Amino acid sequence: MQDRADATLAIGFFLAVGSTIHILLGKREVASAVGWIGLVWFAPVFGATIYLLFGVNRVKRRARLFRTSDGGSFGPSARLSLPLSGELTALSRGIGRITERALLSGTTVQIFQNGDEAYPPMLAAITAAQRSIGLSSYIFRDDAWGGRFIEALADAHHRGVAVRVLIDGIGGDWLRSPAYHRLLGKGVTAGRFMHSVLPWRMPFINLRNHRKLLVVDGVTGFTGGMNIADENVMATHPAMPVQDLHFRIEGPVVTQLGDAFAQDWQLATGEDLDGDTWSPPIAPRPGALARVIDSGPDADVEKVEFAVLQAVSCARASIMVMTPYFLPDERLITALSLAAMRGVAVDLVVPEASNHPLVDWASRPNSRPLLADGVRIWRSPPPFHHAKLMVVDAEWCLIGSCNWDIRSFRLNFELCLEVYDRDLAGRLTAIMTEVRGSELTLAALDARSFLVRLRDAGARLMLPYL
Repeated sequence: MQDRADATLAIGFFLAVGSTIHILLGKREVASAVGWIGLVWFAPVFGATIYLLFGVNRVKRRARLFRTSDGGSFGPSARLSLPLSGELTALSRGIGRITERALLSGTTVQIFQNGDEAYPPMLAAITAAQRSIGLSSYIFRDDAWGGRFIEALADAHHRGVAVRVLIDGIGGDWLRSPAYHRLLGKGVTAGRFMHSVLPWRMPFINLRNHRKLLVVDGVTGFTGGMNIADENVMATHPAMPVQDLHFRIEGPVVTQLGDAFAQDWQLATGEDLDGDTWSPPIAPRPGALARVIDSGPDADVEKVEFAVLQAVSCARASIMVMTPYFLPDERLITALSLAAMRGVAVDLVVPEASNHPLVDWASRPNSRPLLADGVRIWRSPPPFHHAKLMVVDAEWCLIGSCNWDIRSFRLNFELCLEVYDRDLAGRLTAIMTEVRGSELTLAALDARSFLVRLRDAGARLMLPYL
C-alpha cells in the first residue's frame, strides 16, 4: 500500500511539474496562468487532465498563401493608401496590422431583420448558384426552414454546383446533428467542425466555430449573427423567438469572406478550396471600404477584441454597441469607461433577459463601474435580440458573429466585417435606437437584495467560461 501511495505521489508530482512548465511558457495572461498552476498543484491528476482537455491550445492551421491586396489579404509589411482622414486613418491602419488584410473599396451591404427577411434571399442565392456554395453555421436545425435550406443545397449539388456545408460539432447538435446527416443522405458534402462522439477524443470541445457565413459563386456573401432555425422566423411564432440581423455583402471584400470559409473547411476536413470556382476575380466597383476580421484560438492575438479596443480608443464623438451577451474582461470595460470620461457618448444595448440567465447574472457586476463613469446601458424588451453591432463616430461599423464576451473574443472562431460607411452607420444606429427600451440605472442595481448581489458576483467568477 505504501509503495502504491508513493507511486501516486510521484506521478502527481511529475504531472504538476510538467503542467506548470507548459503553463509558464504558454500562457500570456498572469491570472490564467496562476489559476491553472493552482489547480494542477491542488489536485495534480485531476488538474492536469482538465488542463490537457481545456487549457492547451492545439489548434493549428496549415499555412495558406495570402492573396495580394486585389484579392483581399496582405502581409504585415504591405502598405495601402486609404481615402480616410483623421482618427479613421489611425483606426484602419491599426486594424490592418491586426488582421494582415487589405481594406477594400466597392462594398455594398444590405440589412435583413430576422429570418423572415434573411432566409428568402439566401435561399434565392443558393438556387441561382452556378459554380460554388460555401455555408457555415453554428446552429443548423432540421426543422421547417432548415429543411428548405437542405433541399436547396441538395438541388444545387445535383445540378453540378460544388457545395460545402460546415456545421459546428457542438452547436449543430453534438450527438445527433439531424441536418448534417440529412445533407449527407442527399449527397451533399458536409463537415462537422471539431467533432467526435467520444468526449475523450474531442480535446477542442471548448473551441467552437461560431461563424455564420454563406458565400455563393465567390461573389455574393451573407454574414451576421443568424443561425439557421425556425426560432429566427417571427412569422412562425416560435416558442422561444430569437430576433437577429443578417447582411448581404457584395464587392471585392467577398473574396475575404470566401477565404475565411476555405480556411475553416481546410481545418475541419483537410480539403483545399482553390481556383476560380471558389475565388473568382471581382472587378473594382463603387462602394464603401470594408475588411474581414476573422478571429480564433489559432491566432496569436485576439483579432476582434483588439479591433474593438482600437475602435474604442479612436472614438471621438460616439460609440454605440448592441450585443446579446455583455461579459468583456476588465481591459475593455476600462476602455469604455475612459471613452465616456473624455466625453464620448457611449451607449450599450443589451436584452432585458437573454436566453442564458447565468450570463445575465454575471453581466450585472460589470455594469456598475460603467454606469458610474457615464456609460448608458439600455435594455431591449423581448423577444430576445441576438444581434451584434457596433458603430463609432457615425461612420465606422462592425457587424458579424462576435458577442461581447470572453468566449467570443478568446475561444470561439468568429467572423466580423468592418465597414466605413456613414449611410450604413445611420441605418444600424436607427435599428439600435428603435429596439432599446428602459435605461439601466445605478439605483436599480443598488436596489437588488444582498442575496441577489451575492449570486451575481458569484456568477461573474465564471466569466471566462460562459
